[in-house]
Amino acid sequence: MKIKELVRTIEQTQLKQGLPKICVGDTVKVGVLIQEGNKQRVQPYEGTVIALHRAGLSTTITVRRIFQGIGVERVFTIHSPSIQDIEIVRRAKVRKAKLYYLRNRIGKGTRLKEKFDFNRTTNTDN
Repeated sequence: MKIKELVRTIEQTQLKQGLPKICVGDTVKVGVLIQEGNKQRVQPYEGTVIALHRAGLSTTITVRRIFQGIGVERVFTIHSPSIQDIEIVRRAKVRKAKLYYLRNRIGKGTRLKEKFDFNRTTNTDN
């Protein structure tokens, strides 16, 4: 067995199943596993996805949020064991692959137009 095939098979076993389809502009809530002493807890981190780097097992998302008036960005490896869950809160209509221009904007200038996703499961029992 060649080394590339061996690496590929190991990576396939490490990939998480059932992750939502994340796009740039989505507001996501990422559950991060935090270790404090001998206790573990899940801390939610909610923000806007401004960048997405697709690289198989090393796929990352950059999430930006405003905390006490200061912009904070974190890069999450979505297949990491420290990421418990990813929930999409809302989707936005964007025309760029990277939203780095949001770094220079403050207040209402950071708002993105909402995209209404009709593919979600809706209750139409009327």
